[in-house]
Order: sequence, then C-alpha cells, then structure tokens
Amino acid sequence: MKGTEVAAAVAADIAEIDTFCDSLWLEDGLSKTSLASYRSDLVRLASWLAQNARCSLVTTDESVLMAFVASLSRTLRASSQARYISTLRRFYRYLLANRRISIDPTLKIDMPAKPSRLPKVLSEKQVEALLAAPSNDDARGLRDRAMLEALYATGLRVSELVGLRLHEVNFDMGVVRVFGKGSKERLIPLGEEAIDALRRYLEEGRPALLAGKPCDDLFVTSRGGAMTRQAFWQLIKRYAVLADIDPARLSPHVLRHAFATHLLNHGADLRVVQLLLGHSDISTTQIYTHVARERLKSLHAKHHPRG
Repeated sequence: MKGTEVAAAVAADIAEIDTFCDSLWLEDGLSKTSLASYRSDLVRLASWLAQNARCSLVTTDESVLMAFVASLSRTLRASSQARYISTLRRFYRYLLANRRISIDPTLKIDMPAKPSRLPKVLSEKQVEALLAAPSNDDARGLRDRAMLEALYATGLRVSELVGLRLHEVNFDMGVVRVFGKGSKERLIPLGEEAIDALRRYLEEGRPALLAGKPCDDLFVTSRGGAMTRQAFWQLIKRYAVLADIDPARLSPHVLRHAFATHLLNHGADLRVVQLLLGHSDISTTQIYTHVARERLKSLHAKHHPRG
C-alpha cells in the first residue's frame, strides 16, 4: 500500500477504536491513562495490518494476529507483549459481543512466558533517608515532603497521588479517599507523620506556590495546576541522589512496593494490604509475601549463629 492508502485504512479503523474506547469508559469507568493505552495498542495494530496484511481490524484473522504478536516479540519485553495481547482479547471480545465478527481470532493466542521478577524494595532506613531529603524551609520542599510522606503512608499509585483533590483528605478521620482503577473507592489511613507533613504543606507551602490562583488539586506547582506524574517521577529521582540511593532503583512505584513489604514485615494481614493497595485479586498482592520472605531469610542468614 502507498502511504496515503495506509493512512486511509488506519483512519477507518480508528473509528472502530474510538467506539470501543467509548464503551470502556461508559461501562467500566476506565481512566484516561488506561483508555490511551488501549487506543495506542490498537492504532499500532491497525497500522501494522494496513502495511503488512492489507486488512482491517474487523476483517483480520487468527493467523494474521499471530504474525503481529510474533513481530512484537522481536522488539518488546514479555510484559509489554502481554499487555498488547490483553488489549487484543478485550477488543475482539467486544466486537464478538456486538456481532461485528462471528469468531474471536484471539482464542489461540497465548500469553508469553514472563520471568519471575520480584519488585525492587527499599529498606526502612533508605525510606527514612528519602523522606528526610526535602527541605522544610521553602514551599517546594514542604510540598515534596508531603507527597513522599503521603505516598509511603498510603501505597498509592502515582496517578492516584497526583490526582488527589483537597476534599479527599479528611484530617479528622486521618484518612484519604481514593478513586483507583475502575473508579473503585477506598479509604486509606494516613498516619501521624504524613498528616503533619500535609498540614504544614497546606498551611505554608501550597498558598505560597499558588500565590492566590484558584485550584482544587491537592499537590500543585507554581504554575497553578496539579503536579504531573512525569514531574513527580523526576522529583523523586532528584531526592534519591540526596538520600544516597541509586536513582535507577527508585521510582514512585518502588515506594508503593516498600509500603506493602514493610507492612507485611511488621505483621500486617495480606488481605488488609490487598485492600489498601486496591488490588482486585489477592494473587497480585501475594508477590509481596515473597519479598518479605526473602528479607526474613537474609536477616536470619546474617544474624543467626548457624545462618
């Protein structure tokens, strides 16, 4: 196909993709980030089909989709391949349910074997150093400390953290109200340290950053808007250096891992950790029991006389 023909074919498929994403939003209340991921995956498939198979999303078949998945395996890790396959399965089940196709072409497409990887975890000493890294002498430092304290205290996803609004923090109850994946609501305790950091930020830091600009977001920048995921990612890397932690080992999600692992190390029930993290399936939470077990084994080996 010529470039113009490919573009026209993809444009026709995009209408199908948009209808599918609208359905996900209406039925499941998925976030903008999740919808953008579905859309990106399907646009990539549509472009590949137009260039390599001369067919559309609706007219393709099992063998062509398998060839597409095989092409992904040459450039993507197993986890990324699995995400694409999940997208394909959901899309084609949607088409089947709406009688746009008569056979699901993804039925025989298997997930790639993923290597067993334990999440990176910080020690409690490293977390203490990280939380102490921001300055208490300026507005940005107060904001950054409050964000780090809140993240470690609650185990929020970074999108949940930066998406918090003022009214979702209840100081009287000592909890934060979060709407996670699928718009599921959960209440998470903050703890005294996080509450103190948030109070000082709201009293001193936030007003200085906003300088009178109206804003309902909890964590803001001097531009008058909410902190973004990307900006917070860079922020946490900067504080890693100050805390003498390898920046490559630290991300917002690593603090979420630390939250879960440290709770389990101190005797928390796995079901409670599942609720706090907002996992729909406890099998997702169980990986942290492996992390905690490895930590206990290393402590035993280090300190037991016959370790």
